[in-house]
Amino acid sequence: MKLTILKSKLHRATVTHAELDYEGSCAIDQDLMDAAKILPFEQLHIYNVANGERFTTYAIAAPRGSGTIGVNGAAAHKAGPGDLLILCTYAEMDQTEAAHFAPMLVYVNADNRITHTSQGHLAAA
Repeated sequence: MKLTILKSKLHRATVTHAELDYEGSCAIDQDLMDAAKILPFEQLHIYNVANGERFTTYAIAAPRGSGTIGVNGAAAHKAGPGDLLILCTYAEMDQTEAAHFAPMLVYVNADNRITHTSQGHLAAA
């Protein structure tokens, strides 16, 4: 059996811009992508703290150190500048892998600068 487990999370990132006339995706500062171990074109689940919207798109790299969190394409209807987002990636693994896996959790301030990180863990069964 495969389980879908949280792989990484950017917690309470602030949207810096939303661009409706764009193919789609979410632009993320390369420093934040590296810290959260998010790869370019990896699927993202986005949870908007400001309005409750939940949507799926993919990550693209924004310039390193820019603090950019840009919501593009149709998703720009679901998040706007100033909104707080939780951006998550997930991975499928079997129970043995999941028992030893720790997701990367990245916490940021209002300027999308990392305040701290942690490796989450699963409770022992």
